[in-house]
Amino acid sequence: MIILDHEQGTDEWLAARLGKPSASGFARLITQTGKPSSQATKYIAQLVAENIRGCVEPVYVNEWMQRGTDLEPEAREAYEFISGNNVIETGFILDTSFKFGCSPDGLVDGQGGLEIKCPAPTTHAEYMINPQEGIKKYWQQIQGCMWITKRDWWDFFSYHPEMPHVLVRVDRDDEYIAKLSAQVDKAVAEITNQVEKLK
Repeated sequence: MIILDHEQGTDEWLAARLGKPSASGFARLITQTGKPSSQATKYIAQLVAENIRGCVEPVYVNEWMQRGTDLEPEAREAYEFISGNNVIETGFILDTSFKFGCSPDGLVDGQGGLEIKCPAPTTHAEYMINPQEGIKKYWQQIQGCMWITKRDWWDFFSYHPEMPHVLVRVDRDDEYIAKLSAQVDKAVAEITNQVEKLK
């Protein structure tokens, strides 16, 4: 893996991930059960457009998304205190092929990583009632991050300052990662082919 130090959200970070499949978008390539996603064609078209235009499409940020970004440093500190783990912040992490990557909320000393969510109260309560709901929702992203960073486990941490936290450890699933890898490789090949043809 190639770790880039650009802060997430900056122009440099956006440029690094331009036109590349990213773990946050892997759910658009593969379902949680390991089947190809019906959203793949549209996601590939988006990445082809980014490659040709040299810029990313603007993403609408609602109040809860912004709140999650604002609370992330506080949540990371809370996770470190609760877990006793030291979190290393990173920018975009590229696969050695330079064709795809991920932006973890943190790498944890040893063989782990971290996915932080600071959702709306109702969503957080759903995770409190059934912690597996959060894992299901972000399964492809979490497994993708473990694949790219070569980690054995990933902690899912949902944080709300007025409610009990949710912390679930997710183990690496190599059988699923093999299916994920095949879909990502297929998408990368299609993106490359279309950009060469259309540019």
